[in-house]
Amino acid sequence: MTLTELDGRLKGGLVVSCQPVDDGPLDHDEVVARIAEAALKGGAQALRIEGAARLAHVRRRLPQALLIGIVKRDLADSPVRITPERSDVLALADAGADVIAVDATDRARPASVQALLDAIRASGVLAMADCATLAEGREAARLGFDIVGTTLSGYTGGPVPADPDWALLEQLAAEHPRVMAEGRIHTPAQVREALARGAWAVTVGTAITRTELVTQWFAQAQSTQS
Repeated sequence: MTLTELDGRLKGGLVVSCQPVDDGPLDHDEVVARIAEAALKGGAQALRIEGAARLAHVRRRLPQALLIGIVKRDLADSPVRITPERSDVLALADAGADVIAVDATDRARPASVQALLDAIRASGVLAMADCATLAEGREAARLGFDIVGTTLSGYTGGPVPADPDWALLEQLAAEHPRVMAEGRIHTPAQVREALARGAWAVTVGTAITRTELVTQWFAQAQSTQS
C-alpha cells in the first residue's frame, strides 16, 4: 500500500481497535474477526488488531480490510508493550498487516525505534509511531514514520487522565500530515472534535469493543442513583 492509497482510504476516517478485555469472553480469534467485520459494516475505514495470529485470522475473513497490526508483550526489563521486538514486526508483516504500529516512546527497550522502523520498511508495509509526548512525535517524524499517533499519552507514568490529550494532538497536527488521534476517545462528539483539531484519522477502541468496560460505565451510573 502506498501513502497515496492510505490517504485515499483513511484520511478523515475512523479506525476501530478490536482488542477485547484480555482473557474475557470476547477474547477469541473468531469473535474478534466478527467484531472487526461488524465495525466495517458500521462505517469504520480500518481496524487495529493485536497479535500476529489473530491478525492473520482477521485477514482471512476480511481480505480487503485495512489492518493496523500490533503485538503486545509484558517484558521483565522494559515498560514498552506495543510491538517491542523486531520479530514482532516480521510476524505482523507475514500475517498481512498494511500498517505496523510500534511504541515510539523514549524508554528503555529491547530494540531501538530506528531498528523497528527499519524492519517495517524492509517488510514493505507502512509504519505508525505510538507516542506519548511532542518530543517523541517529532522524533518519529524525523525518522520517517508515516503515521504519528497520540496513543500513549497519559500511559507512561502517573494517573491516567480522563480526557484525550487535545493539546498534544494539535501540536503534532501542526507539524505532521498524518496524526492519528488515539486514547480515551469514547464518544462521537470526541471523534468530531479530534478531526476539528487537526487529526488525520481517529481510533476508537474501548467504547466499541470492550463490552465489559462500557457496561461498567452504565452500571456505575445506575449505582449513583440508588
